[in-house]
Amino acid sequence: MSLISDDRRDAWRAALACMVALAVAMGLGRFAFTPMLPVMLHEGKLDLQAGGLLASLNYLGYFLGALSCAAIRVRPASMVRGGLVATAALLLGMGLLQGFVAWSILRTAAGVMSAWTFVFASGWGLRRLAETGVPALGGVIYAGPGIGIAVTGLLGGAVGRWGSEAGWIGLGLMALVLVAAAWFVFGDGAQAHAAATTAPVAGSAPAKATALRSDARWLVGLYGLAGFGYIITATFLPVIARHALPGSPWPDLFWPLFGLAVVPGALIGARAPLHWDNRLLLAVAYLLQALGVVLSVVWPTIAGFALGSLLLGMPFTAITFFAMRDARRLRGNSSSGLIGYATASYGVGQILGPLFAAPLAQRTGSFTMPLLVAAAVLTVGAMLFACVWWQSRSSSTSAGG
Repeated sequence: MSLISDDRRDAWRAALACMVALAVAMGLGRFAFTPMLPVMLHEGKLDLQAGGLLASLNYLGYFLGALSCAAIRVRPASMVRGGLVATAALLLGMGLLQGFVAWSILRTAAGVMSAWTFVFASGWGLRRLAETGVPALGGVIYAGPGIGIAVTGLLGGAVGRWGSEAGWIGLGLMALVLVAAAWFVFGDGAQAHAAATTAPVAGSAPAKATALRSDARWLVGLYGLAGFGYIITATFLPVIARHALPGSPWPDLFWPLFGLAVVPGALIGARAPLHWDNRLLLAVAYLLQALGVVLSVVWPTIAGFALGSLLLGMPFTAITFFAMRDARRLRGNSSSGLIGYATASYGVGQILGPLFAAPLAQRTGSFTMPLLVAAAVLTVGAMLFACVWWQSRSSSTSAGG
C-alpha cells in the first residue's frame, strides 16, 4: 500500500513539474508575445508586419529546436532545466535590450528553448507516469501551456500598462520563480531512465512495420497542418479583437480565455480510453479548432470571440497529447525522434502562418482571408486523419478476413 502511495505521489510530482515546465517554456517563452504585441504596436516599437516577422522567427527557432532533438544525447532532465533557465533569461532580455535585431535573436532563441523543453519534458514526464502506473495524469502535464497562456494574458496586458519593458521583465522574473519551484523534481527517476530500453516495439511483422512507418509519416505531415491552422488566431487574437471591438475592454480577455480553455481540454483529452483511435480524436479536435477560427470571422462580437476562443483553446494541447500518444503507439520508448520530427512539422506550420497572414492583413486591412484559409487547412487535416484511420481499419479488416 505504501509503494502504491509513493508511486502516486511521485507521479503527481512529475506531472506538476512538467506542467510548470510547459507553462514557462510555452505559455511564457512562446506565447507571452501575443498579449505584448498590442502594447509594442501602441508604443510604435513595431508595426504589424514586423510583429508577424518576430512571431515567425520564434516559430523558426521552434522548428530548428524540434528538428535537433532527434540528434541530442543529453539527459532529458538536463535539457529541461537548461531550457527553462534560458527561457527566463530570454524573457528578461526582451525588456532589457532594444531594437528589432536584438528582439529577432531573442525570439528565435526562445523558440529553440521552447522546443527543447517541450520535447524533453514530454518524454521525461510520460515515461515517469508510465513507470509509476498513472498515465492518466498526462493531462496535467499538457494543461501547463494553457495555465501559462492565461497568466501571460492577464498579467502581460496589466504589466504592459507600465510599458513593454516592464511587462517583459516582469514575465521573466515570474519564470525564474516557477523554474526554481520545479527544479529538483527533474532529478527523480534518473536511475530508471539510465536502465530504460530505447529499442523499438518488438515483434513487428514486415507488413505491420511498413504500416507503422506509413502512419508515422502521416502523423508528421498532418500535425504540421494544426500548427498553421491555429497560429494566425493565436498570434493576432488581441489585435483582431481590438479592431473588431474598438474601445471595448474585452479584447484583452479573449487570450486568457483561450488559455483557460486549454486546461479542461487537456484533462478531458487525457481521459480518452487508450483503445480510442488517436487519429479520429485528432480529426475531431481539428474540426473544433476550425469552427473556433471561423467564429471570429462570421460572428465578430463579444460572444463570438469568446466562444471562438473556447473552441480554439480546448483542443489545443489535447491535439498535442493525442499526437504524442500516437507517437508512443508507433515507437514505444524510442518515440523521442518521432516526437521531434512531428514537433518540427508543427513548427513549419507556425512559421508559415504569420508570414502569410500579416502582409495580407496589412494590405487588405482585415484578417478575414487569412482566418478562412486557416480554418480550411484545419478542416482538410481533419478529413485526411479520418481517411488514414479508415484506410488502416479497412486494411486490418482485410488482413483479418
